[in-house]
Amino acid sequence: MRIAVCPGSFDPVTLGHTDIINRASRLFDKVIVLVSVNPQKNASFSVAERMDMLREVTKELDNVEVKCHSGLLADYLKMTGACAIVKGLRAVSDFEYEFQQALANKKLCPEAETVFLVTSSENMYLSSSVVKEIASFGGDIRDFVPEQILDKIKQRISSGQ
Repeated sequence: MRIAVCPGSFDPVTLGHTDIINRASRLFDKVIVLVSVNPQKNASFSVAERMDMLREVTKELDNVEVKCHSGLLADYLKMTGACAIVKGLRAVSDFEYEFQQALANKKLCPEAETVFLVTSSENMYLSSSVVKEIASFGGDIRDFVPEQILDKIKQRISSGQ
């Protein structure tokens, strides 16, 4: 079985994230969407909330699981037997950072490859930060996030919790 891990903070989940997850699910037997726990980041949603949102938007994908991890990605890859890390790329600036991460992960876990999926053109500008900024000013984010979780995101971000 070919297992891929799609890591990220997913704070909140965007249509860009779901696009990459959907495409990865067609390439691999199993995709683990891994919510990374980073205590240095000030998240808008708890890990449990992010996992719930991801489960909601991927429930139609039989080969996708949602998990969380607070350690090194390379250790998680070894633990699960994953053969690939799937990352979405929006721009050249993403590539520079992700390339460094890919090289480090390859050194720590030589048996896993990093697979870059180029984002769909309609999502090139989209990020969780952009969604949070627009929502915080009361802007319409319906074209940026999955419909199933739109209200949850709007309520949290616009209330400033």
